[in-house]
Amino acid sequence: MKRIEPKLLKGFRDYLPHQMIARKQIIAAAEKVFEHYGFSPLQTPALEYAEILLGKYGADAERLLYRFTDNGGRDVCLRYDLTVPLARVAAQYPNLPSPLKRYQIAPVWRAEKPARGRFREFFQCDVDIVGSTSLAADAECVAVDNDLLDALGVTHFQININNRKILTGLLESLGRDGADRQAEHSILRSIDKLPAMGEEAVRRLLAEENQLEQAFIDHVFAFLGIAGSNDQMLAGAGKLVGASEVGCQGVEELRQVVAYAVALGVPADRIHVDFSIARGLDYYTGSVFETFLLDLPGFGSVMSGGRYDDLISTFLGREMPAVGISMGMDRLFSGMAELGLIEETKTPTRVLVALLGPELLPDALATAGQLRKVGLPTEVYFDNARLKKQLKYANNQEIEAVVILGPDEVATGQATVKLMETGEQTQIPLSNLAQQLSSLIA
Repeated sequence: MKRIEPKLLKGFRDYLPHQMIARKQIIAAAEKVFEHYGFSPLQTPALEYAEILLGKYGADAERLLYRFTDNGGRDVCLRYDLTVPLARVAAQYPNLPSPLKRYQIAPVWRAEKPARGRFREFFQCDVDIVGSTSLAADAECVAVDNDLLDALGVTHFQININNRKILTGLLESLGRDGADRQAEHSILRSIDKLPAMGEEAVRRLLAEENQLEQAFIDHVFAFLGIAGSNDQMLAGAGKLVGASEVGCQGVEELRQVVAYAVALGVPADRIHVDFSIARGLDYYTGSVFETFLLDLPGFGSVMSGGRYDDLISTFLGREMPAVGISMGMDRLFSGMAELGLIEETKTPTRVLVALLGPELLPDALATAGQLRKVGLPTEVYFDNARLKKQLKYANNQEIEAVVILGPDEVATGQATVKLMETGEQTQIPLSNLAQQLSSLIA
């Protein structure tokens, strides 16, 4: 038989047990924070009809879709994100509550170039509020962002926030009337690349791809260069958008979202107005957010999102407002690992029942059952091996205690318990083993 080399597709990765335990802890923390804010879980399929996803993200993003014809001849795509499938759900099920507050934790797929913290398959943890125009909903997304990172032990981060209406207003003030939405989206996508590509590259994109004049580009960068406190930046933006009604509306909305987020308990020094944040996807209409780990410059955002009031109308035929934020779990996991914030655990097992002879297997299984009933994660060493090998296994797996059941222990009704960290051994009656062992390794 020909041997097949075991290997992974580029941009994909396996998560081994010690990594999966840490990832599950992140998911558990996310679910807890989400549910504290009243979000309910939702799940959608990995595959969608291509027409559901196409025309929603913009040309740059749509090139990254995994698209193919399935065995039934259907034109399908792997989901690119969790937002467009949510928009389909909101339109497809009219009896859902309004506002709908949902969260979803699931993988998405993008055929992009792998890089540091960037993969082709990765998990997103999304919360969205569908059906509310209140800017308090936008602020709540910022608060969820803040609380989740706090819950994970990440403290040195910055939530960058902007409003797409401000950028639209800037373009209007420079003679763009907003009629050519595709051209506007292209300009905004170019601006959004500023943190990753730098000023020189973005100037070149605006000149070559967007056919903008140098004076126009200089004015854009004068706007992007506004600095100071959040209040100072908002005041400066108000002057540059001039008489643009949509631009002034965006400035006021951004001011309110920042104030509401602070009222929700987000530290003011974690919120930073950043006019270069445009988000590269076409469906955003208002607030946009991106969160960065300050100790990992150049790493990219770990949470992002915004308001998308027009997206659901493509399925519903009428406007339905919505706002949300998403944590890229794989990127955040990689960042936390670089920062030493991931505490790896090799196994959930806390107790190993050692087997000293095949004839004692029924006793070992019964003992393990009793320990599990009191909430102690327990496993039995099934194979007949020397005690030294079983203790080495427990030590390598960082199991806290080993219950040794030999013929003498079974005959006397006394188990030998070895605490692996200290090496201490003690005798405990089998009749009271579960309770005493629970106290020993509490």
